[in-house]
Amino acid sequence: MSTPPTSPSTSPPATPLAASPATPAQAPAVSARPAHRWRHLLADYGIFIAFAVLCVVLGLAQESFLTWGNWVNVLRQTSINAILAIGMTCVILTRGIDLSVGSLLAFSGLVAASFVSGDNVSLALALAGGLGAGLLLGMLNGALVARLSVQPFVVTLGMLSVARGLTFIYNDGMPIAGLAPSFRFIGQGMIGGLPVPVLILAATFGLFWFVLEYTAFGRYIYAVGGNEKSARTSGIRTKWVIFWVYAISGLLSALAGIILAARTTSALPQAGVAYELDAIAAVVIGGTSLSGGVGTLSGTLVGALIIGVINNGLDLLGVSSYYQQVIKGVIIVVAVLLDVSRKQQG
Repeated sequence: MSTPPTSPSTSPPATPLAASPATPAQAPAVSARPAHRWRHLLADYGIFIAFAVLCVVLGLAQESFLTWGNWVNVLRQTSINAILAIGMTCVILTRGIDLSVGSLLAFSGLVAASFVSGDNVSLALALAGGLGAGLLLGMLNGALVARLSVQPFVVTLGMLSVARGLTFIYNDGMPIAGLAPSFRFIGQGMIGGLPVPVLILAATFGLFWFVLEYTAFGRYIYAVGGNEKSARTSGIRTKWVIFWVYAISGLLSALAGIILAARTTSALPQAGVAYELDAIAAVVIGGTSLSGGVGTLSGTLVGALIIGVINNGLDLLGVSSYYQQVIKGVIIVVAVLLDVSRKQQG
């Protein structure tokens, strides 16, 4: 007896194989990984890439830019701003700001020069007096910000005016010239084919890079800038940290002032005007966040070099200094916008 044929309606309809619901969701994630890696790469090394590209472009535009003699000049000129920017980095990492560095530079340089001009010359007293003056005024900034909880902008803006006034009072508004050769060597000397200011910068950078990377004080600076309340809760003496970062900024401002006076062979009461803007620019361009807690000294150093290279390259190309200020301002704004964008994505 034959079996009746099966009705077509009783067999399950053939359906195409459906993709797993997870597959579409996973595909974009896989494809996004390279883009994610590129973003991290640019965030970590973008400043170094930008510096290299800038040097190549200026080298192609002006042959003399890449000569050793020109680079010696660039490094010598950049050293002062870079030293200021190292101290500024420590301050900004704690979510502060120091607008007084230019005035402290001028006052400290004048104090130091007064000990190496005329018949009574003492290099030791010049260094101690200049560095001591910057350190004391920096400590005053720190005391007002940390102990009295006054806003850093207000305190350092006031100190900008106070220190500038002291600079004019100290020598009746007159420059101090005729500095001793031993003092001038600090700004004009060469050791092993490198300018002394560059060697001082290298030593300063190495010291504070080690402090930020490998000491408890360096970790406290980042912690205070990241979240001061949490840092205080965890036992960190936040006021002590804030006090000393302003003292460090004052000390490094004095060091820069001594180098500048030695390089120019005279200490001018008008020296250092608007230097705080270049220092802040170097820090911001280098990737340090104005909100604190994020940044590196290596980025700051490259930021200072970028400013120095732009100034030098545009000078070689015959571009007016007025345009240089515009370009510098645009770079600062772009750097801040990139920092805001990183925070929003993070």
